[in-house]
Amino acid sequence: MAEVVLNGVTKSFGADVALTDVTMTIPDGSFVVLLGPTGAGKTTTLRMVSGLDVPDHGQISIGGRDMAGLSPAQRDVAMVFQQYSLYPHLTVRQNLEFPLKSPNLRTPQAEIDRKVSAVAEVLQISHKLDNKATALSGGEMQRVSIGRALVRSPLVYLMDEPLSSLDAKLRADLRIELKSIQADSGATLLYVTHDQIEAMTMATHVGVLDKGRLVQFGSPREIYENPVSVYAASRLGQPRINILPADLFGGAPSRATHIGLRPEQIIQGEGEDSLVQRVEHLGDQTRLHLIFKAHQMITVTNAHTTLKEGDAVKIRPNKPYYFDATGARLA
Repeated sequence: MAEVVLNGVTKSFGADVALTDVTMTIPDGSFVVLLGPTGAGKTTTLRMVSGLDVPDHGQISIGGRDMAGLSPAQRDVAMVFQQYSLYPHLTVRQNLEFPLKSPNLRTPQAEIDRKVSAVAEVLQISHKLDNKATALSGGEMQRVSIGRALVRSPLVYLMDEPLSSLDAKLRADLRIELKSIQADSGATLLYVTHDQIEAMTMATHVGVLDKGRLVQFGSPREIYENPVSVYAASRLGQPRINILPADLFGGAPSRATHIGLRPEQIIQGEGEDSLVQRVEHLGDQTRLHLIFKAHQMITVTNAHTTLKEGDAVKIRPNKPYYFDATGARLA
């Protein structure tokens, strides 16, 4: 496995700037998730590392080796696309075997059989091994696509929203399995997703991208607890952070225009009255939708709360974040 380094990577497609001066080190053996909305530059970053696209400026190295001029095959990376890319005339088994039968790998048949069997079991497709790819459902095809990458042992795995087409239960199961496989193998994995739950549960590091710029890079906990901006703070956390006028509670530092309050930063039972607008019971927790001085906010409370719509509840902030007019963190 290998460390991946991007240094000043910039990429444009005509007049559209996809990446601007992205500098990031993906540590050897890490599970790095790229977060951001559509158009943030996540997939473009993945394609830069894979060699499918070439930077206009900047350098990319894998395992200390400059990737300039090297094709995807020469980089020894395995990529899983959001759209499953299978060979329709082959069976599931043959699709999974295909990377291992490359002349460059020369994998013995016994080892191919062992790897295919192990990956098929993890991905819950053992009973489909002799089916043609065209006979599979969309979710099954995506699992085969993931499996075709996992049977290899490349320097880096690159995955572009690989779980997005799966149902909720299977997605949750495969989150655990992918993280387990990565941790056990010591693989370096760069993973693109919109799903912040995937980022929080799977990643050792998260890169937050906004309009082609890397806004923050660190552990999920670090970005959750110490966001550098409103934008970074909004990428992680369910319910989302509440962004409100800075003077709503008083005591804001100078230059602050907004206060940020995560659900756990809203203390209940003390302070000023708010009105319960809606109560959402979610089993292990209850979300309260509150109105405070004409502003809406969301917090969480005891799963067995007796609060109901129209009730009053006192609230106060506890160690909130403050942001200036540009969205940058002040305190």
